[in-house]
Amino acid sequence: QEQLVESGGGLVQAGGSLRLSCRASRRTFSRYDMTWYRQAPGKEREFVASISGSGDLNYADSVKGRFTISRDNSQNSVYLQMNNVKPEDTATYYCYTRQYGMDFWGGGTLVTVSS
Repeated sequence: QEQLVESGGGLVQAGGSLRLSCRASRRTFSRYDMTWYRQAPGKEREFVASISGSGDLNYADSVKGRFTISRDNSQNSVYLQMNNVKPEDTATYYCYTRQYGMDFWGGGTLVTVSS
């Protein structure tokens, strides 16, 4: 069973940068798509960015040009580089993958952007 652990959240000023990390437990990590979602207080969870096993990238329109997703298969890790953050980026950020027909979520890391 896959386990995902996020880190890197915190308090950042608008216009600043933050890098989130998600470490997976299984060595088969490299085969699977990895996705970042976020959930702001009082709102539904929403897609942020994804990276396939072959490196294809997708981004939500709201973060295009500001956020970059990447992965390091040797470290079983996926990253989200967040630049020029805005107060509306405030949310708990979750790492997600689907393997063997099952969904796996991390516990989340909180990002707070002050104006």
